[in-house]
Amino acid sequence: MRVLVVEDERSISGFVRQGLSEAGLLVTVEEDGAGGLRRALSGEFDIVLLDIMLPGLNGLEVLRRLRASGVTTPVLLLTARDDVEDRVAGLDAGADDYLTKPFAFAELLARVRALLRRPPLQQDDVLRAGELELDVRRRSVHAGSIELHLSAREFTLLEYLLRHPGQVLTRTQLGEAVWGLDFEHDSNVVDVYIGYLRRKLALSEAAPSIRTVRGAGYVLTVEAE
Repeated sequence: MRVLVVEDERSISGFVRQGLSEAGLLVTVEEDGAGGLRRALSGEFDIVLLDIMLPGLNGLEVLRRLRASGVTTPVLLLTARDDVEDRVAGLDAGADDYLTKPFAFAELLARVRALLRRPPLQQDDVLRAGELELDVRRRSVHAGSIELHLSAREFTLLEYLLRHPGQVLTRTQLGEAVWGLDFEHDSNVVDVYIGYLRRKLALSEAAPSIRTVRGAGYVLTVEAE
């Protein structure tokens, strides 16, 4: 998962970057509002950590412009302001969560993980990759003319892969997305379920493949194995 941190206090951005990187996330830091807005508009990040008091554009204006542009990336506001009015202003501008400085890193990480597990604001009910079709409402999966019968975990895992096509997803990302707080990071459960999915996808030549990226994770590709 990619995280954008927009924070002009280098002691804080450095602390956050180190902690999130050690948690397996890819972190980019911008130190002013204009740079943060430009980066966030690219759509390449899964979550934005945004300070309110920034040089140039302040965080609330950055947030308003993001939402006005249709960007629905989760935004966690980081700020020294603790007044109720400030929290309301941030949430009204489109923030998904709010954390007041100083904060414990454990709480920040928990909030980041909670936002990353949250489904996008706008989701398609039917997801496709090649001739593979997953219907979220009907809980059905078809690969060409073949219906694939998946367990609840397999279905959720495949749905997450389909929502991130072509993106290398780590075992931690997949585990937390599918098992949530029950995920044990030293477990091989993700690898086991990837194996289950591969065997079922192999029933149809029309299905995409799940490719292993050594040392990184897994990626869903549109080419059949």
